[in-house]
Amino acid sequence: MSWKVLITARTMNEVGASALQLLRAAGCELVIPPKPGPCAAEELLKLLPGMDAVLASTDKFMEAVLTSSAASGLKIISRWGVGYDAIDVPAATRAGIVVAYTPGLLDEAVADFAFALLLALARRVHIGHLDMSNGTWRGVWGNDVFGKTLGILGCGRIGRAMARRATGFQMSLIAYDVQPNAAAEKLGVRFVALDELLEQSDFLSLHSALTPQNRGLPGEAQLRKMKRTAYLINTARGALIDETALTRVLQEGRIAGAALDAFVVEPLPADHPLRQAPNALLTPHLASFARETGERVSAAAAQAIVDLMNGRRPQFVVAPEVLSSPSLRARLNDEALNVL
Repeated sequence: MSWKVLITARTMNEVGASALQLLRAAGCELVIPPKPGPCAAEELLKLLPGMDAVLASTDKFMEAVLTSSAASGLKIISRWGVGYDAIDVPAATRAGIVVAYTPGLLDEAVADFAFALLLALARRVHIGHLDMSNGTWRGVWGNDVFGKTLGILGCGRIGRAMARRATGFQMSLIAYDVQPNAAAEKLGVRFVALDELLEQSDFLSLHSALTPQNRGLPGEAQLRKMKRTAYLINTARGALIDETALTRVLQEGRIAGAALDAFVVEPLPADHPLRQAPNALLTPHLASFARETGERVSAAAAQAIVDLMNGRRPQFVVAPEVLSSPSLRARLNDEALNVL
């Protein structure tokens, strides 16, 4: 059996050589478009005909795409990474398309980057670098990190990894999560109401998955509850924040600063107001760009495709019920069916 696999994850060009070889060795025919993802819906409709699988970026797999004739042969979307909010998972499940992802593999790399942003923002590392690059020598006052209060909005795997790093700085740890968990409490995290989190945090780091309920949260009302000396860090999803409101509070000096690695529209438009906002440290969605981690994620995303192609259950499936659905487009072997 040989599958035709569309590769839209741009990271595969840099850290995916072994993963691509894994797919080729399994007999897959790889299709790598000239322009990598993320792909808009209209781009996907042009690329999907004849494809059995996609090793995907944050491509817009909305219902109209998933139910189109272009996607009639599609059996699996294997996401490079953990976010799948760009995929209409219920629609994929109804259509019998497996959605795979790679949870857990990016936790430490993202937490490393989030804490790096926290330190750089607090101690004005980015401003010092720009000054030196421009031939300027001056002292720029920042703020201490040691002993301060870290607020974590969304204390799942990455939030807990962030908490572990903060313990080395003897930070007080508070968090808000719709599902408080004992694993975080063992790290010294105290779960509080959202308002208390906003009011008490010296550093507020966002680690929530994006849902309809938390889109644009924090918005303006929440941002104005933060301390004027507080800093905001976002390495999760850009749409978690109301960017217009954040730009406004930064311009007013209502919070001390923000470090952002994710944005509602990516790439961030050249004329976006956040690019000119004071006390903003912006990076182009780099949190997962650790080479060793990238190689592991690439291999896991490719392995999910190989497993399904050979009738095996992929390790991480977003909606496992699709595997026992009569609409499933892939054929599972007896061993895989026995574990469902």
